[in-house]
Amino acid sequence: MVRETPDVKRQARRVRLSKFLALILRHQPERFGLALDEEGWASLSEVMEILRGLPNFRWATRADVMEIVEKGSGDGKRRFEVEGDRIRARYGHSIPYPIHYSSCTPPDRLYHGTSPDVLPAIRREGLKPMGRQYVHLSLDPETAARVGSRHASHPVILTVRAAEAHAAGIEFYQAEESVYLTRRVPPDFLEFPEK
Repeated sequence: MVRETPDVKRQARRVRLSKFLALILRHQPERFGLALDEEGWASLSEVMEILRGLPNFRWATRADVMEIVEKGSGDGKRRFEVEGDRIRARYGHSIPYPIHYSSCTPPDRLYHGTSPDVLPAIRREGLKPMGRQYVHLSLDPETAARVGSRHASHPVILTVRAAEAHAAGIEFYQAEESVYLTRRVPPDFLEFPEK
């Protein structure tokens, strides 16, 4: 029998807490009686009360939540942000709250990992949010491959000619250092891998 080290246990707890924060701040706040404002902010004190009321998360402290906000859950992605006693998810919402970001100038190229099964639709219609508010784009192909592997064991990596799309009037937003968002990318600005 392999014994878990304290570091392994701590990391597993951090991942579980991060996933739960995503659930209540991105997808199902109403299930836990959590109110989000029009920009997706919730009371951090209320989130802590919810955590204390759940047997699997009674251990979680404000410092644990802040560690996830500042460092991510181990993959380097900073999915949440805090201002005073308010917390919100930076991106990835499936709830209909309009999360607003400041428009930015994107790099020349961005990347999107997806399932090969949806390529025919993407070739016709471009990239669409598919149940979320924004299309998520990565700064490099490796990150796009990791993200795409959630949807397919062998994801296809699309190149987005972001600077060209931006010049044509498509708005881009930077949710965090390596995550860019947009409402839609028409197929004219996509490069598909050769078969």
